Amino acid sequence: MKAFVAGATGETGRHIVQELVQRDIPVRAFVRNLDRAREILPHQAELVAGDVLDASSLTDALRDCTTLLCATGARPSLDPTGPYKVDYQGTQNLIQAAQSANIEQFVLVSSLCASEFFHPLNLFWLVLYWKKQAEEALRKSGLTYTIIRPGGLKNEDTPAPIIMRSADSLSEGNIPRQKVARVCVEALFSPDARNKILEIVTNEDAPPRDIAQLFAGVA
Repeated sequence: MKAFVAGATGETGRHIVQELVQRDIPVRAFVRNLDRAREILPHQAELVAGDVLDASSLTDALRDCTTLLCATGARPSLDPTGPYKVDYQGTQNLIQAAQSANIEQFVLVSSLCASEFFHPLNLFWLVLYWKKQAEEALRKSGLTYTIIRPGGLKNEDTPAPIIMRSADSLSEGNIPRQKVARVCVEALFSPDARNKILEIVTNEDAPPRDIAQLFAGVA
């Protein structure tokens, strides 16, 4: 296995890279700024410069990788096209490159409530709408996929157990980015995570369960 991580220097992406490195999985981090990446990513990660909006930069970058994890996301800005370009078109470019590279599994970090068009987050240039369109493109691509929809992302890890449900089953809740990363990487090893949309949050009152058990519990 060799993992390719798009959005590797983002708040969630860097945790995915760290989780892969901790498991001794070779990882290629796709970044826009090599200097910044060197400062925040583990030295074991191979760094490749490029941009998901530049489809030509993806072909060589994906060479010899077997899995792809996408943690890209539009940053808050005044650009109304940001979510369309990053969350949808960028993901489309990754999907097409993954098809050409015969990627064995594509793990996409999306968002809770992606199906809710009238959600307040869509006031930010339809960010959830474009995440949903990216999900649909991946589902129709023919690639083996896992779509992770985390709740509100927290930077501090907590011991609270993970709750995992099928698509459009959860509408609120939070989860540490570290746990999102663990779910993403664990999905690479579990047949029960394949071709599913998985919604995840944490809850202190939930019974502790292995991530593999959580995958198996979602139809």
